[in-house]
Amino acid sequence: MTVSTLVGTPLTELKSAYDKHGHCPLPYRFTEDSVELLRRRVARISAQVRPEVVHEKDKDTVRAIHGCHEFDDVCRALVSHPVLVELAETLTGGPVYVYQFKVNLKQAREGTAWPWHQDYAFWSEEDGMPRPDAVNFALPLDDVHEENGPLMVIPGSHDLGLFDLPDRSERTSDWRKHVSNDLAYTVSTERAERMFEERGKVPILGGAGSLHAFHPSIVHSSSSNRSADRRALLLITYNAVNNAPANPTRPRFLVGRDTTPVVARDDERLVLETA
Repeated sequence: MTVSTLVGTPLTELKSAYDKHGHCPLPYRFTEDSVELLRRRVARISAQVRPEVVHEKDKDTVRAIHGCHEFDDVCRALVSHPVLVELAETLTGGPVYVYQFKVNLKQAREGTAWPWHQDYAFWSEEDGMPRPDAVNFALPLDDVHEENGPLMVIPGSHDLGLFDLPDRSERTSDWRKHVSNDLAYTVSTERAERMFEERGKVPILGGAGSLHAFHPSIVHSSSSNRSADRRALLLITYNAVNNAPANPTRPRFLVGRDTTPVVARDDERLVLETA
């Protein structure tokens, strides 16, 4: 299955919206059975003791899991889904590999906020990614609404460069500062407020299984989960093969080392349909 086999927005229109705004909803949705399978795998991985599983400051509540496509067959099949691969190649301009795979979990009434930041700040400054020629695909495994900590983006902020980078003498090599709510690279609240006064801000809402693309440089954040509903957001980052960092040092579950172009493969367990 490819984009051309599904009825939906043409690729040219999706790329135009993505290039202009730095984000765009994708007119496809994974079926409930597919989402439930992913939920079960996430639950199984979350129960394991391994460095890829990151906890909140209470050390009990799982905040995120990383690099799951490296050791789970369903997650591995997901990154090879033909529609995702075709979309990633369209939005980045060429063959892609998986740079990062993670699931951010905001447990009911426990999941804490992510401050305003830009993903490319980490990838540029820590990993040496040459250009922001990558794309993030967001796939919620739970329904996302205003109260359970949705992703919030500032449209058009992806074209403005990187903001508020700390002096090199102040930077930390502790990768845990890159996955906790105490992030090493943030955009100041004052700057973000000025930006969304000018450009607005958009919450990324949607039902489980929906899809959204957003640019590595877009300024974004999310609030704490104030509701009784969990919010699990699966994120795949595809990077252009010709944009791979030369000598990354962070763990491979944060920075993919295999830069072989992803080969599109259908898997009957993961079914995508038009939204």
